[in-house]
Amino acid sequence: MASILDHARVAVLEQGVGLDEAGILQVLRLPDDEIPAALQLAHEVRMRWCGPEVEVEGIVSLKTGGCPEDCHFCSQSGLFSSPVRSVWLDIPSLVEAAKQTAATGASEFCIVAAVRGPDDKLMKQMRDGVAAIKAAVDINVAASLGMLTQQQVDQLVEMGVHRYNHNLETAQSFFPNVVTTHTWEERWSTLKMVRESGMEVCCGGILGLGETVEQRAEFAAQLAELQPHEVPLNFLNPRPGTPLGDRPIVDPKDALRAIAAFRLALPRTILRYAGGREITLGDLGTRDGLLGGINAVIVGNYLTTLGRPATQDLELLQELKMPVKALSATL
Repeated sequence: MASILDHARVAVLEQGVGLDEAGILQVLRLPDDEIPAALQLAHEVRMRWCGPEVEVEGIVSLKTGGCPEDCHFCSQSGLFSSPVRSVWLDIPSLVEAAKQTAATGASEFCIVAAVRGPDDKLMKQMRDGVAAIKAAVDINVAASLGMLTQQQVDQLVEMGVHRYNHNLETAQSFFPNVVTTHTWEERWSTLKMVRESGMEVCCGGILGLGETVEQRAEFAAQLAELQPHEVPLNFLNPRPGTPLGDRPIVDPKDALRAIAAFRLALPRTILRYAGGREITLGDLGTRDGLLGGINAVIVGNYLTTLGRPATQDLELLQELKMPVKALSATL
């Protein structure tokens, strides 16, 4: 019987058809000695259907902490005893962060707010902030502001926000174990409105929340159904004071299996290294992922955790002869 990798070589690499949920699960269950072959195939798929370029992005939090939602992994929830407190960033600081991000060669700058959804004050700050950034620096502006109404979607389009991030976080069947203050379906509704507006859809999640390997496969298949432009792949970095603060870190081999599986499920999607890769994979694993299907990175720090210095990632990309995607190519 042909192996799942033999099947994927024909269906995904040659035909560009992503694996279904059953196939994804088989990749997630591959024995250790087949992980290098899975990563090699995922790299070939990425090169064929996405090309060699790597998209580099920086993120900054416009509003940090004090969120009313109870996402069990998040230290920005105002319901937990984590040390993150509510802070707003002013417009000059936002512009400076965008300039610093552009200086790394990044083509994407994402403005994030820890909220259920934006109120009038936040939308005004977004309008002023995006205008100020566009006047000062040549960079694409993305946003992540929680759940949206149709009116807010339309306003973001009018501002010139070209990509919206709203993560599904995990499989639909596991979501109630992670969040109780809103539903998976509410997130899905926002994503549908964003897609229909013409903005690019950025949607991923976090591995290691306590989901089973079957639910990990379910999640990848649900993302494939959504067909987002970008999938940020996070690995849980347990935060003190949160309900998941004592969860173990994802096993590096499982993380690499997941990278290969998500690429084979999503052959044409930007698959971005996001939070937790430093503690889960370290330097060697980061390299393996870039040679195993990853074609985008967030550089610098995350929202409440430290990342690798941007120079480290940029030097690694240069060493691997992976060109950084130019801004003009994303407009």
